Amino acid sequence: MAHEPVIGVTRCSRLDDYVASVERSGARARVLEVSESPRTVLETIDGVLLTGGGDVDPAFYGENRHETVEDAEPGRDEFELDLARRAMEDDVPVLAICRGAQVLNVAAGGTLVQDIPTAVTTELTHSLTEPKNCVAHDITVDVDSRLHSALGAAVSAACACRVNSRHHQSVGKLGRNLKASAMAPDGVIEGIEAPDAAFCLGVQWHPENFWRTGEFKPLFDAFVAAARDRMEAKL
Repeated sequence: MAHEPVIGVTRCSRLDDYVASVERSGARARVLEVSESPRTVLETIDGVLLTGGGDVDPAFYGENRHETVEDAEPGRDEFELDLARRAMEDDVPVLAICRGAQVLNVAAGGTLVQDIPTAVTTELTHSLTEPKNCVAHDITVDVDSRLHSALGAAVSAACACRVNSRHHQSVGKLGRNLKASAMAPDGVIEGIEAPDAAFCLGVQWHPENFWRTGEFKPLFDAFVAAARDRMEAKL
């Protein structure tokens, strides 16, 4: 359809679920390459989906490398950090997932917990890899957050949400103009957002893995709606 908002999806090794999630919510996905210019990219899309993957190089947030750090594909850090900064500056809708949430936080000047198992005392499993939509633990979502309203029925009356989990890193010090909007029982940050933005959310779990069953479709619907608003404002 000619009037579908275009979502720029950063390339990763597991693209299919991300693409299916935004398309099911009424958008057209455009997979982005690290060789592209973030400035030019933002002139051609209506929203940015920052996907999961390897770790952000700690040099980008001024820390020495932990031995467990596993680098992302060459060029991803530079491209995605620049893209995220420019998107936030221009108030382009952003949904950032797992690594994407970490990219968003670093782009805003924040830091990361480089290895949860050695940095956090916890009995939770934050890296449960298979099946990819297996629920790992609950999180608590801030009732006054944009994330809470976007998640819809996925959040209980007690502000709890059941999530999957495939990460060994998480948000550390929050970046500028970001706030924590969801937390695991052990204190690991599971959601961040920019309250003053049109739509700028980061989640540490993988809602895209549930596109067939629809638990997190409201989150993608809200993201695509914000992208559509931006598209229509440019017409």
